[in-house]
Amino acid sequence: MAATVRRQRPRRLACWALMAVLLADLLALSDTLAVMSVDLGSESMKVAIVKPGVPMEIVLNKESRRKTPVTVTLKENERFFGDSAASMAIKNPKATLRYFQHLLGKQENNPHVALYRARFPEHELGFDPQRQTVYFQISPQLQFSPEEVLSMLLNYSRSLAEDFAEQPIKDAVITVPAFFNQAERRAVLQAARMAGLKVLQLINDNTATALSYGVFRRKDINSTAQNIMFYDMGAGSTVCTIVTYQTVKTKDAGMQPQLQIRGVGFDRTLGGLEMELRLREHLAGIFNEQRKGQRAKDVRENPRAMAKLLREANRLKTILSANADHMAQIEGLMDDVDFKAKVTRAEFEELCADLFERVPGPVQQALQSAEMKLDEIEQVILVGGATRVPKVQEVLLKAVGKEELGKNINADEAAAMGAVYQAAALSKAFKVKPFVVRDAAIYPILVEFTREVEEEPGVRSLKHNKRVLFCRMGPYPQRKVITFNRYNHDFNFHINYGDLGFLGPEDLRVFGSQNLTTVKLKGVGESFKKYPDYESKGIKAHFNLDESGVLSLDRVESVFETLVEDSPEEESTLTKLGNTISSLFGGGTTQDTKENGTDTVQKPSEKGEAGAEGVPPAPEEEKKQKPARKQRMVEEIGVELVVLDLPDLRQDELARSAQKLQDLTLRDLEKQEREKAANSLEAFIFETQDKLYQPEYQEVSTEEQREDISGRLHAASTWLEDEGFGATTVMLKEKLAELRKLCQGLFFRVEERKKWPERLSALDNLLNHSSMFLTGARLIPEMDQIFTEVEMTTLEKVINETWAWKNATVAEQAKLPATEKPVLLSKDIEAKMMALDREVQYLLNKAKFAKPRPRPKDKNGTRAEPPLNASASDQGDKVIPPAGQTEDAKPISEPEQETRSEPADSEPLELGGPAAESEQKEQPTGQKPTLKNDEL
Repeated sequence: MAATVRRQRPRRLACWALMAVLLADLLALSDTLAVMSVDLGSESMKVAIVKPGVPMEIVLNKESRRKTPVTVTLKENERFFGDSAASMAIKNPKATLRYFQHLLGKQENNPHVALYRARFPEHELGFDPQRQTVYFQISPQLQFSPEEVLSMLLNYSRSLAEDFAEQPIKDAVITVPAFFNQAERRAVLQAARMAGLKVLQLINDNTATALSYGVFRRKDINSTAQNIMFYDMGAGSTVCTIVTYQTVKTKDAGMQPQLQIRGVGFDRTLGGLEMELRLREHLAGIFNEQRKGQRAKDVRENPRAMAKLLREANRLKTILSANADHMAQIEGLMDDVDFKAKVTRAEFEELCADLFERVPGPVQQALQSAEMKLDEIEQVILVGGATRVPKVQEVLLKAVGKEELGKNINADEAAAMGAVYQAAALSKAFKVKPFVVRDAAIYPILVEFTREVEEEPGVRSLKHNKRVLFCRMGPYPQRKVITFNRYNHDFNFHINYGDLGFLGPEDLRVFGSQNLTTVKLKGVGESFKKYPDYESKGIKAHFNLDESGVLSLDRVESVFETLVEDSPEEESTLTKLGNTISSLFGGGTTQDTKENGTDTVQKPSEKGEAGAEGVPPAPEEEKKQKPARKQRMVEEIGVELVVLDLPDLRQDELARSAQKLQDLTLRDLEKQEREKAANSLEAFIFETQDKLYQPEYQEVSTEEQREDISGRLHAASTWLEDEGFGATTVMLKEKLAELRKLCQGLFFRVEERKKWPERLSALDNLLNHSSMFLTGARLIPEMDQIFTEVEMTTLEKVINETWAWKNATVAEQAKLPATEKPVLLSKDIEAKMMALDREVQYLLNKAKFAKPRPRPKDKNGTRAEPPLNASASDQGDKVIPPAGQTEDAKPISEPEQETRSEPADSEPLELGGPAAESEQKEQPTGQKPTLKNDEL
């Protein structure tokens, strides 16, 4: 028996452990009640949330706008975001950063870095020799990497979402351009880590748009495949996507809608920004021409003037989309000289002629990658702000050969809504209708390695091998295993991009390094020495292309097998425990477990195990006849990764950046707190000065009191104007506390007088209802009485004492001048009401759960009934008025029996029951029924 107890104990411990895990999962749900998405565009971003009661809502920023400029202004002592930062671009263009996402994941020699310098010459870009990247040099003391700037913006987007959701948010889905490679995606993830965000997924913006389109048209999706093309031209780039919608059968949820990305084409620099830059250059040329001969400087050398021109170019592009011409106007463009010039749509289209010629390019790329023709596309839908330019629509319509272009989607918010739907689906806190998403990898990835081969006896040579890991347009998330069969010693292999021939020469230069990682394995030879009698099944490398499209090497294992005979020994306790836990989850061995399992403990076969049916173990002869089985041994191999495309930030660097950004956030919060304290002090001064002249305040104060308060307020206002700019938050709060203390008595007297009518009326109402309740309780016949005399006397005492206190206090207050501290206090009235209500509620609760007493029977077997002609006077009805009570304060007399009222703030009493109902039916016609408690 003792042995049995010892064998069961681990199982009980395992059950407790499982319960603890499940409980932890349930507790985790309470911490994740809201999730967010950030659609991070080049020019602006949209933030959306999902929380209980608020399904898929776009977050409004502090200016109550649905989209926020992706702009950050960094100064020595303050930061600005969004619209505030965009307005600072004119005053301080060097410190105002825009379009910085174009520098993510790129080294200093990347053509996009040179393009950024040409577009925004006001920014000074420093060089990081360790990572070969660039950073923004705001001042000698301020420098920030693109990842750090993006982290600031993500943190700001979270603050907007938290203010909107009114609760903390940590989980987010962030959109990225579909053409982002591994380095660019890792850079976004690092920025999110600095901001303290848990990224549920990086979702391609075209996939998010397609998901939003499908979710709102779920009923239109059936088993017939529908091919939709989304043409998304934003501020910075253009992406064309071909999506196939149809219902598919899923393992868990049956038939569900699915979207599959079939083809993608893109142009990294074709967008609204390039059009605005062309317009800016045109306007700068006109302004220089207007001032020709005045020996004026070139406007292009003035960063503030160029920032003004870019803002006007943005406005001009929007207006020319709906008008044939427009007048560009800038007041005080440079040297206090105004600028005015007329620009026509024809001139704009001529400036951007080469850009419009590139519009069909992404369409052709998407069709080629999807291996489709245009006649297979059912609809072409426009997405992105730059598609509103008429010439873009004209060229695109001609390129796709359709009758019209689809505009039945919110071009600005579709990606944000699709991303937040995905966030809700990935979060444990929400349950959404399934929608299968099959994204596609744009860039193929392969594994390369070199090994020695003996082509002829005695002649050995090196052979270079390539194995495709993830093919172009292959679906992800996906896991792959590559097996190296002919190695018994440590070796290296390489992870690189595959054939990128679909990219042009310039795109290849922008793409960056085509080599991803060198993997160095350590311990291969040791594993072979450890299992000399086993047959090698190769070195298996497990890869994962996750939901964010980021590649990782999970593990590398050396796998061996040998043939062993089944041991007749009884199944171990550990194995039984494992089988029990597995059965709790309906577990079976998955395909991945069968192939890559590391558990060497083998289960006995059915014939050799005494099961639940009590089958006896097989005889010794049968055990010996069992065939040998394969036993697998797995040895994990050490891995050293050498990143080749762009080195990630080290953990210590990541921690330093996160701390630096947190310090900036705390500084901003302190600054906001100081501004709030200063605003509160200023508002209190102005409001109180105004109140001193209001009748209700003059009524409760003397002229001397008001003059004293007014003088102190004026002194505080003067101090705030002269010295307040240098005052700390603590000083401002202390000054405000001092003034509030000064005015405390005045405000208290006014507030008390405002509360008196309502509080006294409520007290009178409660006293009247309590008196009626007591009267009714005393009318209950003795046989049905559920209240004791002590209980009713106690309630009567409290009623009388409350009446007496109220009358005496009101009378005393009437004798006091209004400028003195009142003796009639609202808190005292509330306390008296609570005490009285407590007594009444006690009796009500007793009545609610009381059971009717059984009726005594007479000799004839009938119940004894009270006399039908019993009156209230026969029951000894009396009300003792409180001492000193006036006639006006007299309690309300007992109502007529035909009327019905209920005790205040309580449920109707139901004391009658079946017996009482029968009594009511037996009343003779014309007789008044006995008053019951539920008729009070």
